[in-house]
Amino acid sequence: MLPSGLPEHVSDDESLARFLTQSSHYTANRVKQDAFMPNRKDNTTSVFRHGAEPRDELVRIAAQALGSRPLRGAAILRAAEVRSAGLDLEATEPPARHANIVGWPIGEEDTSLSKALAKRIALQIARDATLLIM
Repeated sequence: MLPSGLPEHVSDDESLARFLTQSSHYTANRVKQDAFMPNRKDNTTSVFRHGAEPRDELVRIAAQALGSRPLRGAAILRAAEVRSAGLDLEATEPPARHANIVGWPIGEEDTSLSKALAKRIALQIARDATLLIM
Protein backbone atom coordinates (compact mmCIF):
# COMPACT_ATOMS: atom_id res chain seq x y z
CA MET A 1 0.00 0.00 0.00
CA LEU A 2 1.06 3.55 -0.72
CA PRO A 3 1.00 6.34 1.91
CA SER A 4 -2.36 7.51 0.49
CA GLY A 5 -3.86 4.07 1.17
CA LEU A 6 -4.12 3.22 -2.53
CA PRO A 7 -2.59 0.02 -3.90
CA GLU A 8 0.74 0.32 -5.73
CA HIS A 9 -0.78 -1.09 -8.93
CA VAL A 10 -3.11 1.26 -10.81
CA SER A 11 -6.03 -0.93 -11.85
CA ASP A 12 -7.69 -0.60 -15.25
CA ASP A 13 -11.00 0.53 -13.80
CA GLU A 14 -9.51 3.47 -11.87
CA SER A 15 -10.40 6.99 -12.91
CA LEU A 16 -7.56 9.38 -13.60
CA ALA A 17 -7.43 13.16 -13.73
CA ARG A 18 -4.95 15.16 -15.79
CA PHE A 19 -5.04 18.71 -14.46
CA LEU A 20 -5.26 21.34 -17.17
CA THR A 21 -3.35 24.52 -16.41
CA GLN A 22 -3.22 26.06 -19.87
CA SER A 23 -6.13 27.10 -22.06
CA SER A 24 -4.22 25.65 -25.03
CA HIS A 25 -4.85 22.15 -23.63
CA TYR A 26 -8.58 22.18 -24.35
CA THR A 27 -11.38 23.77 -26.35
CA ALA A 28 -14.92 24.52 -25.21
CA ASN A 29 -15.89 20.85 -25.52
CA ARG A 30 -12.82 18.60 -25.79
CA VAL A 31 -9.34 17.89 -24.51
CA LYS A 32 -6.46 18.50 -26.93
CA GLN A 33 -3.55 16.12 -27.47
CA ASP A 34 -1.05 18.61 -26.01
CA ALA A 35 -2.61 18.07 -22.58
CA PHE A 36 -1.19 14.53 -22.54
CA MET A 37 2.20 15.02 -24.21
CA PRO A 38 5.03 13.72 -22.02
CA ASN A 39 7.33 15.99 -20.08
CA ARG A 40 10.58 16.35 -22.03
CA LYS A 41 12.67 16.00 -18.86
CA ASP A 42 11.46 12.58 -17.73
CA ASN A 43 9.27 11.31 -20.59
CA THR A 44 6.18 10.93 -18.38
CA THR A 45 2.75 12.54 -18.06
CA SER A 46 1.50 13.34 -14.58
CA VAL A 47 -2.00 12.24 -13.55
CA PHE A 48 -3.90 11.80 -10.30
CA ARG A 49 -5.92 8.78 -9.26
CA HIS A 50 -9.30 10.46 -8.86
CA GLY A 51 -12.36 10.90 -11.04
CA ALA A 52 -14.66 13.86 -11.60
CA GLU A 53 -16.59 13.29 -8.35
CA PRO A 54 -16.57 14.35 -5.66
CA ARG A 55 -15.48 17.57 -7.29
CA ASP A 56 -14.47 19.33 -4.06
CA GLU A 57 -11.94 16.55 -3.39
CA LEU A 58 -10.62 16.82 -6.95
CA VAL A 59 -10.16 20.58 -6.52
CA ARG A 60 -8.38 20.02 -3.20
CA ILE A 61 -5.96 17.52 -4.79
CA ALA A 62 -5.34 19.93 -7.66
CA ALA A 63 -4.65 22.85 -5.32
CA GLN A 64 -2.04 20.84 -3.45
CA ALA A 65 -0.43 19.54 -6.65
CA LEU A 66 -0.44 22.74 -8.67
CA GLY A 67 0.55 25.28 -6.06
CA SER A 68 0.24 28.73 -7.62
CA ARG A 69 -0.48 27.46 -11.16
CA PRO A 70 -4.11 28.03 -12.20
CA LEU A 71 -6.53 25.12 -12.42
CA ARG A 72 -8.54 25.58 -15.61
CA GLY A 73 -9.99 22.09 -15.83
CA ALA A 74 -9.30 18.38 -15.77
CA ALA A 75 -9.25 15.61 -18.33
CA ILE A 76 -10.91 12.53 -16.83
CA LEU A 77 -10.29 9.03 -18.18
CA ARG A 78 -9.85 5.43 -17.11
CA ALA A 79 -6.51 3.71 -16.66
CA ALA A 80 -7.62 1.09 -19.21
CA GLU A 81 -7.78 3.81 -21.88
CA VAL A 82 -4.13 4.71 -21.22
CA ARG A 83 -3.13 1.06 -21.49
CA SER A 84 -5.17 0.54 -24.67
CA ALA A 85 -3.03 3.29 -26.23
CA GLY A 86 0.07 1.17 -25.54
CA LEU A 87 1.27 3.02 -22.44
CA ASP A 88 1.28 2.11 -18.76
CA LEU A 89 0.85 3.75 -15.36
CA GLU A 90 3.26 3.90 -12.46
CA ALA A 91 2.15 5.03 -9.00
CA THR A 92 4.59 7.71 -7.83
CA GLU A 93 3.74 9.14 -4.42
CA PRO A 94 4.27 11.77 -3.08
CA PRO A 95 2.17 13.73 -3.74
CA ALA A 96 -0.76 11.63 -2.60
CA ARG A 97 -2.72 9.83 -5.34
CA HIS A 98 -0.10 10.71 -7.99
CA ALA A 99 0.83 8.48 -10.91
CA ASN A 100 2.75 8.87 -14.14
CA ILE A 101 1.84 7.73 -17.62
CA VAL A 102 4.96 5.92 -18.81
CA GLY A 103 6.19 4.08 -21.89
CA TRP A 104 6.13 6.96 -24.35
CA PRO A 105 8.10 6.31 -27.57
CA ILE A 106 10.31 9.36 -27.07
CA GLY A 107 13.82 8.40 -26.04
CA GLU A 108 17.09 10.21 -25.66
CA GLU A 109 17.42 10.65 -29.42
CA ASP A 110 14.02 12.41 -29.62
CA THR A 111 13.61 11.93 -33.36
CA SER A 112 10.79 13.39 -35.41
CA LEU A 113 9.33 9.89 -35.82
CA SER A 114 9.14 9.31 -32.06
CA LYS A 115 7.56 12.76 -31.59
CA ALA A 116 4.96 11.94 -34.24
CA LEU A 117 4.18 8.62 -32.53
CA ALA A 118 3.83 10.36 -29.16
CA LYS A 119 1.45 12.92 -30.68
CA ARG A 120 -0.66 10.16 -32.19
CA ILE A 121 -0.86 8.35 -28.84
CA ALA A 122 -1.65 11.60 -27.00
CA LEU A 123 -4.45 12.29 -29.49
CA GLN A 124 -5.94 8.85 -28.87
CA ILE A 125 -5.88 9.40 -25.10
CA ALA A 126 -7.32 12.91 -25.45
CA ARG A 127 -10.21 11.56 -27.55
CA ASP A 128 -11.03 9.11 -24.76
CA ALA A 129 -10.90 11.79 -22.05
CA THR A 130 -13.86 13.74 -20.74
CA LEU A 131 -13.33 17.46 -20.28
CA LEU A 132 -14.23 18.91 -16.91
CA ILE A 133 -14.05 22.73 -16.82
CA MET A 134 -13.32 24.20 -13.40
